Amino acid sequence: SSTEKPVLLNNVADAEAFVSGAEVAVIGFFQDPQSPGAEQFRLAAGEIPEVPFGLSSSAAVLSHYGVSADTVTLFRRVDNDRRDLDVSSKEVDAKKLTRFVRMNELRLVTEYNPVTSIGVMQSSLQFNLLLITDKMSPKHPERMRKFRAAAELYKGKILFILLDSNLKSNEQVLSYFQVKKSQLPALAIFHTPDDEHDVLTVDDISVERVQDFCNRFLQ
Repeated sequence: SSTEKPVLLNNVADAEAFVSGAEVAVIGFFQDPQSPGAEQFRLAAGEIPEVPFGLSSSAAVLSHYGVSADTVTLFRRVDNDRRDLDVSSKEVDAKKLTRFVRMNELRLVTEYNPVTSIGVMQSSLQFNLLLITDKMSPKHPERMRKFRAAAELYKGKILFILLDSNLKSNEQVLSYFQVKKSQLPALAIFHTPDDEHDVLTVDDISVERVQDFCNRFLQ
């Protein structure tokens, strides 16, 4: 593509606009933009085309984000959180950087798998709402559209998660919520501090139904 990746961020206003303009944004803060670490960062940026990567070596920007050593920071809007990876001391290569982003890139709707599960567990949000469904279903795109629309309403409050019932690694989640494949799709809401949860089997997803289910549980 013709867009330059990563985007150079030369001042605080550019950096703030860059972070607020995406669900997930990654900035590499490097004293020397030509260092080996910055080179690896550029390689990682090329591996993850759907996530915006920015790079800054401006003293004002580094100080604004409280960064002194070379650091790669991931910002996510879903729980207004950030994750820092110190890349100054240890040998950090593009592969480790890519994994760091993949583990922590929580979105309005995050698909649950063995890599994203780490970010999900570490989220500051105490409520998780799972849509347990068959991604191969012809109704899937429409269900996802409505689930995403509902997720917008609970940003910063509930983490919305898509769980594909076809993945073998997700079978234990189904058994935890005592849901059979024949009952899907289902919504499962979960309060992480005390394992309190509720399950609703739905033949059809609507924004109103998701809201009703979430609000009842939150009350």
